[in-house]
Amino acid sequence: MEFITNYFAENRKVSLYIAGTSVALLGIGLGYKYMRRQKQLTQVGVVSQLLLHPLKSGKAVPVDAAECLRMGLKCGELQDRYWLVITEDGHMVTGRQEPRLVLVSMTCKGGQICLSGPDMEELRIPLHQPSNPIYSCRIFSSDTEGRDCGDEASRWLTRYFGGKKTYRLVHFEPHLRARRPAENEPAFPKDEEVAYPDAAPIMLMSEASVNDVSSRLGREISVRQFRPSIVVSDCEAFKEDIWDHVQIGQVEMKRVIGCGRCLFTTVDPETGVISRKEPLDTLKTYRPRESSKSTAPVLGQYYTIKKTGILHVGDPVYKISY
Repeated sequence: MEFITNYFAENRKVSLYIAGTSVALLGIGLGYKYMRRQKQLTQVGVVSQLLLHPLKSGKAVPVDAAECLRMGLKCGELQDRYWLVITEDGHMVTGRQEPRLVLVSMTCKGGQICLSGPDMEELRIPLHQPSNPIYSCRIFSSDTEGRDCGDEASRWLTRYFGGKKTYRLVHFEPHLRARRPAENEPAFPKDEEVAYPDAAPIMLMSEASVNDVSSRLGREISVRQFRPSIVVSDCEAFKEDIWDHVQIGQVEMKRVIGCGRCLFTTVDPETGVISRKEPLDTLKTYRPRESSKSTAPVLGQYYTIKKTGILHVGDPVYKISY
């Protein structure tokens, strides 16, 4: 009996540490169990379209299924906004500067990237060109990088846009410098990274929201004019504004901020003609800004990815609550 008493007296700190650790682990386990039990899913809509834009400002590529990764959608070798047109000094070129860029289509076949556009022969170039130089690029006020896609692509784009300037095509690779949206918008997590999107890996919007804009314009407008990644049906207009946490399949996403709309919305995706007026003027009358750093009207919502997975057209969209 005296031996046992002396042992525990000499090892009191160890005993207390073990007891404390046990209590902490028990608490964590109970807390985790409680949180798991409290998670609730409420269906709010259905995925009606999945749209990749592999070339920034290029033509949308509709897909039936896509991987949803931390940096956006991926289908086969095509990743959302992983290719970028730049000027020779590295500044981005989008539909704001060259509206006809929205008519350029990018696909991938047999390890080759295929570019096509009105009155242009299709161009095929290797998907990977590891010996090509890396360019420093500028997207708005953020610096990033891109692997040059070669002189053939440069000549094709330069000819397509009329030959007055020289343009180049670059491709983002995982080891290159990514952009951090938090540098321009504090609402984003500081560790969030993207390739060439304006802000976030995912932009989600509902068909009903676009239909509402159409009704105010007095004519039908395509959802593709707003360039979303995920389009949702079976919900009321602008309900996506309050879907703070969303689950689709196994994918979980967190809403960050509304998508502020700019002059690019006035480019017709079917003709490549910019009006500089609608639907932007109408949006300004009833869709107020969300960010203190922007005066742009909001349509659609930016999301970050909390859990990756596969998305399918037809998947139910759930709002997560606890």
